[in-house]
Amino acid sequence: MLTRRTLVAGSAAVLAAPMIVTRGLAATPKGVVVMVKQIDDIISFDPAESYEFSNNEMDANCYRRLVRPDPTKSGELSGDLAESWTVSPDGLTFTFKLGKNAFFDSGKPVTAEDVAFSFQRVVLLNKTPGFILTQFGFTKDNVQDMIRAVDESTVQLKLASVQATSFVLYCLSANVGSVVEKATVMAHATNGDFGNGWLKTNTAGAGAYRLTSWQASDSMIADVNPHSGIKVGVRRIVVKHVAEPATQLLMLQKGDADIARDLTADQLKSLMTNKSFTVASSGQATSMYIAMNQNDGNLAKPEVRQAIKWAIDYEAIAKNITPGTWSVDQSFLPKGLPGALTDEPFKRDVAKAKALLAQAGLADGFACTMDYISASPYGDIAQALQADLAAIGIKVSLLPGEQKQVITKTRARQHQLAVLVWGSDYFDPNSNAQAFCENPDDSDTSKLKILAWRSHFQDAALTVASQMAAKELDSKKRIAMYEDMQRKFRDAAPFAMLLQKNATSVARLDTKGFVLGPLPDYTRYETIVKG
Repeated sequence: MLTRRTLVAGSAAVLAAPMIVTRGLAATPKGVVVMVKQIDDIISFDPAESYEFSNNEMDANCYRRLVRPDPTKSGELSGDLAESWTVSPDGLTFTFKLGKNAFFDSGKPVTAEDVAFSFQRVVLLNKTPGFILTQFGFTKDNVQDMIRAVDESTVQLKLASVQATSFVLYCLSANVGSVVEKATVMAHATNGDFGNGWLKTNTAGAGAYRLTSWQASDSMIADVNPHSGIKVGVRRIVVKHVAEPATQLLMLQKGDADIARDLTADQLKSLMTNKSFTVASSGQATSMYIAMNQNDGNLAKPEVRQAIKWAIDYEAIAKNITPGTWSVDQSFLPKGLPGALTDEPFKRDVAKAKALLAQAGLADGFACTMDYISASPYGDIAQALQADLAAIGIKVSLLPGEQKQVITKTRARQHQLAVLVWGSDYFDPNSNAQAFCENPDDSDTSKLKILAWRSHFQDAALTVASQMAAKELDSKKRIAMYEDMQRKFRDAAPFAMLLQKNATSVARLDTKGFVLGPLPDYTRYETIVKG
């Protein structure tokens, strides 16, 4: 089992942190950007295994993929390694032509064989993020036939059944679609692990940077890949683990850090008018919501679900508790994802909420519990929700717990109300539509035990609509399907969508160009420049 102890032991002998990490407070060197953020979530840097925020972000800067979201055109994809691609008329065969300007940090060019190998090993290893590819019918038995290099610059993927073209492409743009160098990886393979043990703490990519040091819960360092051909602004990125926002701010103010990533809403507000710093934010595909378990007789009533949605003062929560860090969003597709609705139909209306409770036969209200994560800002949000619901007669008892406790409880379907967070696994709308809408089997033996199942929510029409949208080849028609699903979801679902996360960064005035992505693995470092 991989533990923090084994990670430290495994990396210490090979990866010695540069002086910049271990010395005391001092100005950061020229050509080096020091970023402070919480990075104790890292388990592995292997793209076939990486499933956490911090390692996915680093991988995005050390690897390239066939395609990636177009930074200039929201909701569209552009080629990365692929200079072009075609899809067969039946939607089953994808053929990608590679460009000739991509080189691994070994200096060798990226070939179609490297691409095919990268995808094959994801399926063969079948680690946590492997489902992003295996959901298209790839298995250990067929993957080498269904994903193959046609020639040195052409790779072909054959699907088991028709899937929406954009769905497939967005999944290939996820971190799991990163292309590793076959020769380097297999040179470090042991006991049939396809180099997984080595790639946990190393990279073998064609991105702008390469991982040169990682110390668990301490730091990770990326140096420029001299062969990538990608123009970069600084030669080294040092990401230092600093969990406390107050410490991050102090290091930023003293010049010991160039960029801080986890400052609180109050800290951000205080820096907005400070001309020595630049504050940036980007909506992330992460949603906060209330789950209402349909196993509870009161919460199972449609009028009660709607009453709760109309009782909440969304704007007050965003303005007073999470300014700059979370903003109001009332769709299961967060803003920025293709097809996301941006309107906000629910406002606090106590009279309307009370009338809905009366229609449900609960004019005097009822009592229930609400689980939430005992960390900022969830505690303050839970108290605000408790007060909002009390105003319409719903008496909520708050049950704080560590994140893993809350998740374990809701996965076991033992909650009544719960304040939860969901992050998209990939940039396609199917990721959230499937999670919130699909529940074809509500039994304890179901194979699809995600969000709808966890709250006993079954809506046959939404389940079918989500399944059909994943296979729709007409992109415009597909987007219209998701828009329609979101409207129906608002009326039917036992989920009150509250807020969307805003990723933030604060940079010193001489450090510019850092752009946050809508997902961690779309955040890039090469645009950072330091004067």
